[in-house]
Amino acid sequence: MLDRGFHHDGSADHVSTLAPEPGETVAVFVRTPRAHRSGVYVRSAPDGEPHFTEAVIDRETEHEIWWRADVVARNPVTRYRFLLAGSPASPGYRWLNGTGLHGNDVPDAGDFRLLTHAAPPEWARDAVVYEIFPDRFARSSARHTLPAWAEERGWDDPVAGSGPSTPVQIFGGDLDGVRERLGHVAALGANTLYLTPVFPAPSNHRYNASSFAEIDPLLGGDAAYRRLVDEAHAYGMRILGDITTNHCGHTHPWFQTALADKGAPEREMFLFGDEGLGYEAWMGVASLPKLDWTSTMVGQAMIEADDSVIRRWIRFGLDGWRVDVANMTARLRGTDLTREVAARFRRAMAEENPETLLVAEHAHDAAGDLDADGWHGTMNYAGFTRPVWSWLRGPGVQLPFLGVPAPIPRLGGDRIVTTMRSFAAQTSWRSLTHSWSLVSSHDTARIRTVCGGDRALVEVAAGLMFTLPGTPMVFAGDEIGIEGAWGEDGRRTMPWDRPDTWDTRTLAAYRDLAALRRGENALRHGGLRWLHASEDALVFLRERAGERLLVLAARAPHDPVRLPLGRGGVPVYGSAELLAGEDGTHVLPSDGPALHVWRLH
Repeated sequence: MLDRGFHHDGSADHVSTLAPEPGETVAVFVRTPRAHRSGVYVRSAPDGEPHFTEAVIDRETEHEIWWRADVVARNPVTRYRFLLAGSPASPGYRWLNGTGLHGNDVPDAGDFRLLTHAAPPEWARDAVVYEIFPDRFARSSARHTLPAWAEERGWDDPVAGSGPSTPVQIFGGDLDGVRERLGHVAALGANTLYLTPVFPAPSNHRYNASSFAEIDPLLGGDAAYRRLVDEAHAYGMRILGDITTNHCGHTHPWFQTALADKGAPEREMFLFGDEGLGYEAWMGVASLPKLDWTSTMVGQAMIEADDSVIRRWIRFGLDGWRVDVANMTARLRGTDLTREVAARFRRAMAEENPETLLVAEHAHDAAGDLDADGWHGTMNYAGFTRPVWSWLRGPGVQLPFLGVPAPIPRLGGDRIVTTMRSFAAQTSWRSLTHSWSLVSSHDTARIRTVCGGDRALVEVAAGLMFTLPGTPMVFAGDEIGIEGAWGEDGRRTMPWDRPDTWDTRTLAAYRDLAALRRGENALRHGGLRWLHASEDALVFLRERAGERLLVLAARAPHDPVRLPLGRGGVPVYGSAELLAGEDGTHVLPSDGPALHVWRLH
């Protein structure tokens, strides 16, 4: 058992409130083996100064002691950890923080956290997100006039994954097509739609918006968006937009006016200079001029004004936003206003509708930008996607690793757990659980390709996505086995008229896993306790209010894992039984690739 039987996490079993008010006293609970009967303290740092409070025994069970201590949420972010003192016969102490149990002093960066910022909306804890790239998902019977820049494609034509045609090939997917296929999304078990941008733009990805004030006519315009939002809500779904706060497109009137007239008020919205393009642009791409967030006009147009972009579409009916390139927004050389802009963004949304969600794109360590009263979470590439890929990459697969100039490695399960815990410990439990766990997106290779086409490995990846803390996000097509070696290559059309190409076993696995998560409170709201990590097998517990689910994920056949599980349990995913050993332990199945879940007695 990892951490030798000592455990705490930020879930409701271990923290008396997940949304404390400033100055509120919060009871925190830590679990120890029964043999550890004294010397338990919580250390917080109110106003920056360490403070120790001795814990008291709250209750005892057959195998462990629950200790309780009070922490005052004095600051917007209050960090805490546990000190476990030794005995006269065994002097010294250990620390328990978000990365685990330590016999040496460790930095505060891995401490647990309480937040007094306004909590995310309640519905987000139960969300299963389904990502749609509108041009490739489904097309209705409507026919839209193509602009001069577009190259028309048939629905079953291959995607040009690279080259000049990549951003301008149009397959004709539209918003009415999405609306007509909501039954598929609902049957899958998803309850939250995330559509990549729907604003007009001279590309199929639409991240180079020429307007934020209307919906692209190629997708059916405002009227089709109205129909989609209304029908999604009728299904009981939420729907999120995708906004670029770092830049707009070079054809946007703001930029065209600024470019044509040095005296125009819009000039202050961008960063003009004498080098390179003559203006700042995202990664030097001329079609993506960077917005200057020191400009009052930018703040008013995007966030603050009554008719701002953010407010207008929330009023239209959106339930939140995913922010593109959020990590670069309002950052340039000596200027760093990212956290401030995120907080302003969230406040504006909450003023329009307090039940809205704000999630940021961030491809690496997002800890510096979370827990700051702005983003509720991120797309968790660093703490989830990368370790999952590194563990489940198919033998012989050679693919680029999410921007790293090296191929995806193949690492053992122990290193995967270390990575996941390291990233999770850098933020609050609240930010972790409201970040999206994803195995593919429109910007990455498809999980089927990462796994070398092995559907069993894909099921393990999806199983981790649905059973670990975090919000599952499914990229449309993953559930039927669509492949792709990189982002643009993976943006293939959904083969609605070719059901013979669907991997129905993978589809059934996704549906079953979504149903399992929906039906199990411990998976949606429970804590996480790692029990075992070896080269080819991971075992963890999800626990909530006495409910305990045991999860075994294996990428290959492995040595049997033996754990003390009391009276055992019954399978709720997979059919394998837990075998009782003679030594009081239970033996877990050793097959693989495989995913097993049991409800423990």
